[in-house]
Amino acid sequence: MDSQYFLDIFRQTGALLDGHFKLTSGLHSDTYFQCAKVLQHPGHLTTICKGIANHFNGSKIDKVISPAIGGIVVGTETGRQLGVTTVFAERKEGRMTLRRGFEITKGERVLVVEDVITTGGSVAEVIEIVREHGGEIAGVGTVVNRSNGNVRLVDNQFSILSLEVRSYQPDECPLCQQGIPIDAPGSRASFQA
Repeated sequence: MDSQYFLDIFRQTGALLDGHFKLTSGLHSDTYFQCAKVLQHPGHLTTICKGIANHFNGSKIDKVISPAIGGIVVGTETGRQLGVTTVFAERKEGRMTLRRGFEITKGERVLVVEDVITTGGSVAEVIEIVREHGGEIAGVGTVVNRSNGNVRLVDNQFSILSLEVRSYQPDECPLCQQGIPIDAPGSRASFQA
């Protein structure tokens, strides 16, 4: 399946939004991928995660980890398809951490799975957690890479959709300069505990 097929799924489910958005990274954009609107449909979830799982099927993977909240559903389904344990990292006091009794053991090969990458900040934090616990990064899989592949965190990285989507620093945002109201649909602010 090609990129157009997946873009059509995003459009059909109302998950590809146009407007003025504050992204989780803090950047502003006129385009927003609301993956949760696609992933709520079991058929689409299965198809998307099958693409990620198939890419990494030849890699030895012991565990899948995702950053909360966006990556949890796609990480869990990808892990199910690979037949491995899945965990997630979440923010506590502004820092990604393992909680809920989740563990990564020394030498464990871990696949990091995320819904959307813009700058790669959350995924980079999760990669650091894996390495701090002695795990090895088997790869990074995402549903959408908004940087058209320019954000490369590891050699073995794969995205279902890789597109160049305009993003702006807040003080350089033409949408702000036009006075267009901003929406912040991301999950980071709502999930810090």
